[in-house]
Amino acid sequence: MVYSAVRINDLPAEVLEHILLISDPFDVARASQVCRLFRGLVYDDHDEHFWRALYLAQPFDDPREAVTYLGNRRTGIKWREELQRIIRARTVVHNVTVCRPEERCQVLRTLLDMVTNIPPLPFPESEPTSHNVLWMQTLLQDGAFLDLESQSHEERQLRARLHTWFGLTDTDGLATKRIDSRAYVYSQRNYRSLNSFGPYALDGSGLVNWEHMQKLAHVFARNLVEREEEEGEGEGEGEGEGEEEGVAFEVCSLSLTFCQAVIPPGLDLDRESDWAGVEGLWRISYCFMDHRELIIYNDLNSPEDVPLDHAIFEDAKETFSSINLFIRVINVEQDPDHPTRPKINYVGEMDGNFSIVGYVKLTPDNQIRWHFVAGNGDQGQAVWCGEAIAMGNVRSRYGVLGSWSTTLHDPLDPIGPFWMQCQYPIEE
Repeated sequence: MVYSAVRINDLPAEVLEHILLISDPFDVARASQVCRLFRGLVYDDHDEHFWRALYLAQPFDDPREAVTYLGNRRTGIKWREELQRIIRARTVVHNVTVCRPEERCQVLRTLLDMVTNIPPLPFPESEPTSHNVLWMQTLLQDGAFLDLESQSHEERQLRARLHTWFGLTDTDGLATKRIDSRAYVYSQRNYRSLNSFGPYALDGSGLVNWEHMQKLAHVFARNLVEREEEEGEGEGEGEGEGEEEGVAFEVCSLSLTFCQAVIPPGLDLDRESDWAGVEGLWRISYCFMDHRELIIYNDLNSPEDVPLDHAIFEDAKETFSSINLFIRVINVEQDPDHPTRPKINYVGEMDGNFSIVGYVKLTPDNQIRWHFVAGNGDQGQAVWCGEAIAMGNVRSRYGVLGSWSTTLHDPLDPIGPFWMQCQYPIEE
């Protein structure tokens, strides 16, 4: 009896498709180059049936269940295009030498899309469920890709934004990196009227300066980690010799883990006046350095084109403090540029007394901006002000991160980072 060899081409098309669907997308692309049959299975499906199935076979969120940074449902998903971009980004992260100069920004935008378009959580106490977040945490866990030198302003901004969302990496534990971030955050040169004395571009555009945001996040998160270590067993690394080797961070509240939007079932943010989740009990935490050291560092006699001396941060310490504040919305104003996301005006109360007044509105680049001024005791005179950006997706538990200063903005007035996190939102 003579048996003829069975070729893979002789298998039914549905079997071949199943084999491809359980393969890595990179291998699928290679298989499509083997013969016309495989190429036809992979690329000739006009309704994207194969690519939708291949995408959903990956450890990613289903994009049909995702919402954007501002809480809008995704539509018009291009399965093939999006999956190809993701796999290319993964390839570049693993081996940056294969990255073409013109695609560096595209790779960063793809990675940002992966974490700004994820399913929302139904309640604040819900456990994080995003597969995209888990995938991204594994992909970027060593921090090497986030620490690459950028080749353009756009690339620097995109990489800084991704780093800010991601949170602390091992290399963020280096003493030299912490000194660099503190030097930036506490430099009066980075706070001008052109950027509203906040983490915005110094060209007056109102766009978010993500390099500034990443420095704020680094400084604040390191202080937060140290505080949690002190309140715990006190076994954390200090700022000594061990820190120069980098430290491993546990889950910090300022990280991807907490970036999923919280949107209760049935809540339509397009029809909700408090779309940003402003009302509720908030904890405001802030850091500041010794005012005498701040004045020494911001030497008024130093020319603007001469770098400030960072040496003071080798030994400088910061003070960390927190207060609880109940915030309520007083009214909203229509924003012609964002009809479904009006400007939200709010007031804050502490111990039954009026404390702050502010607003939430979208920036020109569609980021959620928080602004406030704070009174001084019973007099109610505005003394402090804050400028911040909501991190994570809308209403997420990541919170609001920014910088505080005085309303006078005198050259030697104090400045520092602050973080707001909602403790108990108002039930819808």
